[in-house]
Amino acid sequence: MGQETTNTLKISEIGKAALLIIDIQNDYFPGGTMELVSAEETANNAAAILSYFREFDMPVIHVQHIALQEGATFFLPNTKGAEIHNSVTPLEGEKVITKNYPNSFRDTDLLNYLKANNITKLVLCGMMTDVCVASTTRAAMDYGFENTIITDAVTTRNRDFDGKVIPAKQVTESFLAGLNALGGLYAKIETSENYVK
Repeated sequence: MGQETTNTLKISEIGKAALLIIDIQNDYFPGGTMELVSAEETANNAAAILSYFREFDMPVIHVQHIALQEGATFFLPNTKGAEIHNSVTPLEGEKVITKNYPNSFRDTDLLNYLKANNITKLVLCGMMTDVCVASTTRAAMDYGFENTIITDAVTTRNRDFDGKVIPAKQVTESFLAGLNALGGLYAKIETSENYVK
């Protein structure tokens, strides 16, 4: 498929597809209280997708997590760490959803907003792959949305499991493989470079 055809297909999604940027917030970056692996690289790739959506005036939704549960150590209310990172700062008029749970649909107006704007497809970027990105993607599929996850615009942390350390890259790949199983049951996957070509 040539570049012209690919761009035509992407442009044809105007009015149907929205970009959902999940939890790209300061605490996940160096100096934050919950630093992730390759946070800056991941954010730069998300920023490239964001620029693409803005170029074609397609809907952009920013999701910001605020931690309210007892004992939370990051994304605390009214802290610099909870602010959306400057790589993907929302512009005036772009929707910002505040959530308190991993699933971006839970106790938010996200679903109503998507329905009101006739959005049927979601392109997802964000942090962490195995928590908020995965739970939101699964919920979106249950609500009938067609999902695409940008593989190099999501990341997480190394995880401890059964006395072993599972590298963040392996965690991300495993979760993406599961979401993409059975021909993309929960989500198709694509790199940022291929998406914007």
